Amino acid sequence: MTTNANLKALTEAGVSIWLDDLSRQRISSGNLAQLITEQAVVGVTSNPTIFANALSNAADYSEKVAELAARGASVDDTIREITTSDVRDAADVFRNVYEQTGGVDGRVSLEVDPRLAHDTDKTVAEAIDLWKAVDRPNLMVKIPATLAGLPAITKVIGEGISVNVTLIFSVERYEQVMDAFLAGLELAKANGHDLASIESVASFFVSRVDTEIDKRLDAMQEGHPLRGKAAIANARLAYAAYERVFATDRWNALKAEGARAQRPLWASTGVKDKSYSDTRYVDELAAPNTVNTMPESTLQATADHADVRGDLVSGKAAESQQVFDDLAAAGIDLDDVFKHLETDGVDKFEKSWTELLDTVAEQLEQAK
Repeated sequence: MTTNANLKALTEAGVSIWLDDLSRQRISSGNLAQLITEQAVVGVTSNPTIFANALSNAADYSEKVAELAARGASVDDTIREITTSDVRDAADVFRNVYEQTGGVDGRVSLEVDPRLAHDTDKTVAEAIDLWKAVDRPNLMVKIPATLAGLPAITKVIGEGISVNVTLIFSVERYEQVMDAFLAGLELAKANGHDLASIESVASFFVSRVDTEIDKRLDAMQEGHPLRGKAAIANARLAYAAYERVFATDRWNALKAEGARAQRPLWASTGVKDKSYSDTRYVDELAAPNTVNTMPESTLQATADHADVRGDLVSGKAAESQQVFDDLAAAGIDLDDVFKHLETDGVDKFEKSWTELLDTVAEQLEQAK
């Protein structure tokens, strides 16, 4: 485990550090294994944008693409083969962490095709296909928390599959996600699955909330006093919701059957506004039983100069709610903010997927 004081302090505060990046180069160079031993990284998340960036470095994938081109593989099949292969190999790198933590960490996430975000049945089918294709117990299939995604989460967990629920922006939607998770565990139990083998995280997006709300505040008043307060308040309210739900009789009945709570995961923790500290979404959101998935730049900044002061999340619900009351009083339409962020989040991943399709089509053509 790391000797870095900041990363150690974060881990001791109850935070699992996951890397928000994956590529063939990271696996083959030994970088991923090094991050485990030196930087306290205990998991990895990927998404369509991450794979689009990875695949744009054609040299790392030329051999695989040439082999698939020779086989006459389609663009979709090539993407499936490459992404599942990277995730499978990353899962093997994290296998020891998975075993040492009893399956809590050592997880690698792979997202369903973002074009299916509004189709429940196709999302379920794709999630099951990915689970079978990767064939590793420490995989997490990522499903977006759209309205169509909610019943898909329940059905997929009901199949005994571990799920990372992504693109959560509002506490209201997060509460629906936790309900879908509990319903999934109840279904899994009815289907005869071992509840202890199912792990789930709920990826609550952070920096994008500040970016959107700050933009709206700036249009009202330069240097508005509420700038930069929304995202952390939002995440703290989400944590309060998590504490409520996982203290209910419904949860306790599942816990008695071996189930493990769905942990809040802070996603989008890279700081977009350069006037803010580059570790603010790490420092301010340390709390027990959470995950913080960081781009490498944030991980290195955390190791270098984070200001980890223990749990700064628990017991902050009242003051966080006040921030939201103040935002509403200032004229910020919060429902519109969260609706926009979800739509934009799905659109961005779809755009990245299209870029990925185009990149792979070009690489297959060149290989032929």
